[in-house]
Amino acid sequence: MESGQSIRGGGAESTTGIVHRSSVPRQPIWPTIDGPLGLSDEESLSYARRFFKFGFLLLPWLWAVNCFYFWPVLRHSPAFPRIRDYVVRSAIGFAVFTVLLGSWALTFAIGGERLFGPVWKQLVMYNVAEKFGLTGWY
Repeated sequence: MESGQSIRGGGAESTTGIVHRSSVPRQPIWPTIDGPLGLSDEESLSYARRFFKFGFLLLPWLWAVNCFYFWPVLRHSPAFPRIRDYVVRSAIGFAVFTVLLGSWALTFAIGGERLFGPVWKQLVMYNVAEKFGLTGWY
């Protein structure tokens, strides 16, 4: 079989590593949600790498931005392998962050004083004004 020929099997057409359905017209795949107005491949790689690395500097919401902005990379896995590593790692990091933040918030919201006992009064922040006598107008 010559290069450039397509291989048909199972209802899908495969050319040069990108899988397309045979019944759907071929459309270009862009790395960002901006489509053709977005970044080039090299700029996309640079941004994905930066969003991933800055997510470790206590800015895990950048991992969510990375996943949103490079959503086409997550959907079309073989299309952008260099960018995909950073976007998948950002998705995993954001999922771990969300689970940790959610479990911490639920621990305090549900457990409260019953879970922490007398230490609870030192952990909560809503009684700071009372501790320092800032509740009345003088």
